[in-house]
Amino acid sequence: MSTENLPQSPEQPPRKPRVAVVCGGRSSEHGISVVTAGAVLRAIDRSKYEVLPIGITRDGRWALTADDPDRMAITERRTPSVDDLAESGEGGVVLPVDPGNREVVYSEPGSVPKALGEVDVVFPVLHGPYGEDGTLQGLLELSGVPYVGSGVLASAVGQDKEYMKRVFTSFGLKVGPYVVIRPREWERDAPAARKKIVDFAGEHGWPLFVKPARAGSSIGITKVDDLSGLDEAVEEARRHDPKVLVEAAVRGREIECGVLEFEDGPRASVPAEIPPPQEHAYYDFEAKYIDSTPGVVPAPLTEEQTAEVRRLAVEAFEAASCEGLVRADFFLGEDGEFVINEINTMPGFTPISMYPKMWQATGVSYEELVDRLIQAALDRSTGLR
Repeated sequence: MSTENLPQSPEQPPRKPRVAVVCGGRSSEHGISVVTAGAVLRAIDRSKYEVLPIGITRDGRWALTADDPDRMAITERRTPSVDDLAESGEGGVVLPVDPGNREVVYSEPGSVPKALGEVDVVFPVLHGPYGEDGTLQGLLELSGVPYVGSGVLASAVGQDKEYMKRVFTSFGLKVGPYVVIRPREWERDAPAARKKIVDFAGEHGWPLFVKPARAGSSIGITKVDDLSGLDEAVEEARRHDPKVLVEAAVRGREIECGVLEFEDGPRASVPAEIPPPQEHAYYDFEAKYIDSTPGVVPAPLTEEQTAEVRRLAVEAFEAASCEGLVRADFFLGEDGEFVINEINTMPGFTPISMYPKMWQATGVSYEELVDRLIQAALDRSTGLR
């Protein structure tokens, strides 16, 4: 029997890839992560992707959040919170732990769990510990779910400023003088730990910058001009991380450069300069995000300096085995040499953040940047690579 004249069932259109944008988290950078998520949600091309916003509360609960970028902005000098955006105060989102199953499930106490469909890729815009440091990346590797950005090792190295500097030094990149105070040093013998810092200051001079070893967004950092403010600065850093990094001041200009992975490998953006903020002692959290101290893009450098900092940014990206994206921060010293300060494997991605601004000046729009990162993650497998 011929089937020529029988009605044909219409072909179902292919399902759009589903992107889970995960934000918030348990670190002190929770609010900035939510702001970043708002900008990413606004930029994702909804004609190409389905979007599933997921927030992690400050106490670690995974929640469904409103797909409402307008509520994810800084208002009245306050950052937003997942707790205010969660659709339920008790419901929880569960990612799959079986690599053969990418089904996300939502459950509330006393209710039947509800399947939310498969997730094809995760865009983790978490900053700081419990998200940017390899912990979430490890979970996604176990689940077999592709994700934007660096893997477990690079994320961990990029979060821990001590080991980041050790890696860079081993690859021949120049870093500034520093000393580390480990938790047991301060807890067991604070006078000896204090002397270690004072001896360091005797060698390299004041001021010193005392900071959490595994935090970002300039949170918990204190500029210390003399011995009188040292203990308070250490305790402030320890509020965010029991491991403390103390750095000597590097005299020079602050220069940043973005790195983005293309099909043929990582490329660097035009660099930016962070001028000394007028109303702040240094480029701290409020200068960055609340008062929005503007950076200068492109940085007023010579052609040779621009080429050199772009080369060093890619070298740092490769040294730490990064993937996807990185913002590399440098000092251009008075001697004309670049000193690498740190990298961020998931840099600030808000509309005022320097990473997207540098790429916009290089010819890559915010929307294209987000799309390129998602596509790169979809094309990359999980596991050893």
